[in-house]
Amino acid sequence: MKRVAVCAVAQYKCDSNIWQKRFQGMLLDVLEDIQKQTGMHFSEEGGVRSIVSASDDVFDARTISDNGMTDVLGAHYREEEKMAQESLNALGYAMSIILSGHEDVVYVAGHCKESQGESRNVCTNLSYDPFYGRAMGLDYTNVAALQARAYMEKSGLTEEQMAKVVVRARQWAEKNPYANATEQVELGDVMYSPMLCDPIRTMHAYPVSDGAVVMLLASEERAHEFTDNPVWLTGFGSCMDSYFLGDRDLASNFALKNAAERAYKMAGVKDAKKEIDLVEVMDCYAYQQPMWLEGLGLCGDGEGAKFIDEEGPAKYNVNLSGGMLAGNPIMTSGLYRMAEAVLQLKGDAGERQAADVNRAIAQSTTGGAGQFHTVVVLEK
Repeated sequence: MKRVAVCAVAQYKCDSNIWQKRFQGMLLDVLEDIQKQTGMHFSEEGGVRSIVSASDDVFDARTISDNGMTDVLGAHYREEEKMAQESLNALGYAMSIILSGHEDVVYVAGHCKESQGESRNVCTNLSYDPFYGRAMGLDYTNVAALQARAYMEKSGLTEEQMAKVVVRARQWAEKNPYANATEQVELGDVMYSPMLCDPIRTMHAYPVSDGAVVMLLASEERAHEFTDNPVWLTGFGSCMDSYFLGDRDLASNFALKNAAERAYKMAGVKDAKKEIDLVEVMDCYAYQQPMWLEGLGLCGDGEGAKFIDEEGPAKYNVNLSGGMLAGNPIMTSGLYRMAEAVLQLKGDAGERQAADVNRAIAQSTTGGAGQFHTVVVLEK
């Protein structure tokens, strides 16, 4: 089977309101960055011919949002596929283009400006059916609160343990030049922050964020043209749980367990606890980090809370980027997770570089309460 390499990544520094630059400008900056790193181009002879983008029409406040950015994606007279989905799925689609033999080089780009909308809760309310869910006011935050309560009852997760997750996220975010929320906090700051949606407090939730991230993928035969230090994509899996909340067990991790199983099988991972060195999870809310680590098989079912106290996240180098709690846009978090994992595997993560990282996981989710999960396995 062919192998797919990540040759380079480029990230735009996240912020809560990048008012001075349109998303096209952010994408142009990261495009020029990755061109400097690799020498990639879009000309006919040896150039990139396939582009996969990830964006959301609602957050972009326009229909067919990729139509306004083709000039900064090199997509004139090229194929450009838009993934209107969490961005890690765009990476999976790009992998399939190379593995199928359709193209040897693919450029992947994701962007999102949450600050453009009146409220991200208004945006995510549109994810629910128009007859019942929207009318009830469901959105990703209040549905996450339902899941948080169910998981707390299942695992015994406490306020203090959730605060530990946030404090640790901020400590690592301070070392990440691309993170949004880098202010240092203490347990009490988190535990007594205002209630957002019971039991989720304000500091349990990721900050409104804008950003863009891109990467260049290539087949094994062409990777050497762009890098001397490729990172290999060895496993991919995704799974979607039932659409209606009443049909789901919110504390079950159904979709994540299935996505992880598929990715591990493809990558030949027999025991994640023994074979994974670094993990980047999309923890939009503090309770999700221990819950998602359970779903990835790094601790037992219902043991995520205890895992926090036992320094499990430190053992597996979880979210050395600061993670979602440090602030990434909801539609591009998966690519930000990927970018950090790639930098770590290349040994280019600077002050936050972990030792002896040979195999890593990037995970993302979309839909209310982790309805749809995606898992990618990466290796040196």
